[in-house]
Amino acid sequence: MHQDHRALGLAPLSTVARNSVSGAIDIAQGKPVQPVTLVRPHAAARAARFFVEKFPGRSMYAVKANPSPDLIKILFDNGITTFDVASIGEVRMVARTVPEATLCFMHPVKAEEAITEAYFKHGVRTFSLDSMEELEKIMRATRNASDLTLCVRLRVSSEHSKLSLASKFGVSPHDAKPLLFAARQAADALGICFHVGSQAMTPEAYADAMERVRAAIVDAAVTVDVIDVGGGFPSTYPGMEPPPLERYFETVHRAFESLPISYSAELWAEPGRALCAEYSSIVVRVEKRRGNELYINDGAYGALFDAAHIGWRFPVALLREPESTVRDHPFSFYGPTCDDIDHMAGPFLLPADIQTSDYFEIGMLGAYGSAMRTAFNGFGSDETVIVEDEPMASMYAIVEREAASNVVKL
Repeated sequence: MHQDHRALGLAPLSTVARNSVSGAIDIAQGKPVQPVTLVRPHAAARAARFFVEKFPGRSMYAVKANPSPDLIKILFDNGITTFDVASIGEVRMVARTVPEATLCFMHPVKAEEAITEAYFKHGVRTFSLDSMEELEKIMRATRNASDLTLCVRLRVSSEHSKLSLASKFGVSPHDAKPLLFAARQAADALGICFHVGSQAMTPEAYADAMERVRAAIVDAAVTVDVIDVGGGFPSTYPGMEPPPLERYFETVHRAFESLPISYSAELWAEPGRALCAEYSSIVVRVEKRRGNELYINDGAYGALFDAAHIGWRFPVALLREPESTVRDHPFSFYGPTCDDIDHMAGPFLLPADIQTSDYFEIGMLGAYGSAMRTAFNGFGSDETVIVEDEPMASMYAIVEREAASNVVKL
């Protein structure tokens, strides 16, 4: 398993502290020189249970969002037993980490050798595709297997999402009919999948996509066994406060029930961000202040790729005792490398008296923060500590408190 960690650029499990601490402030008091990743197993477990209990179908975790074997074990232990894998590296790692898991190879363009290994060595039976070429490749690689679930990826709009996934993959509505028909002939079970884009800010994204699915089914006149609504289920960030996830689930279920599909058809989803965003955060140190700019010891080549390259804003909190009473001020960040593009524009709101050698926490980095890290310019840190406090924002904590309150009332 340690070998898989290294292959994916992750810290070995031995670097993860096994003794929990209460929270980020304890880490700051230790005055670490390098950034420290904080992980919250209870937050990931809570998110997994939420999807298992409330989503009206099967939830599979999109491994690309955070390929930590520790996280994958937590999700598996809390009911997420199916995993959306996008590469043979992910297939191997998840198969080693949770051998009992079901793996679905949902990248629409795969190496033929990867398909062969996934099918014959790791028991993968579900594959996505968006072209005749990929269908032919899958059939060759599996030696015309008769036990395949083939999910045709349909191109849908990303207009309701913060990050578009509408241009790279997906068969156009004009070309869907012959591909669906051909996949139906080859598959034991036929599915239609799509992705509305990352961080969908309204449930209507799924309603609109389902209308395209309806049109494709009617046009192709095929029996469909699986509808996979993909990912896009949101988390909460500064300036991005989505509706409750239950509203998304209700919209998806209502649209699914109205489709012209088999009475035994299954509903799937591929949450990534929604399952892992609250899992981790980082504690960073201010190395220099220049006006409204803070030079910190992590950045665009570390956990803050999204903050630098797509302007994502993450919650931040100064870790100082006693707490600052000074009003918050907008700051931008520079990371530790020599590159000007190692810059996070923000704005990030921190007390105006923040200064060199102060520490602060950057939250909601469980999704893509760990996955995008590099060791460019010699910077980076593998130090990871388990903490017991709540994440800086949550789509689930209020729901959990309400449920606990209802139990007490009963």
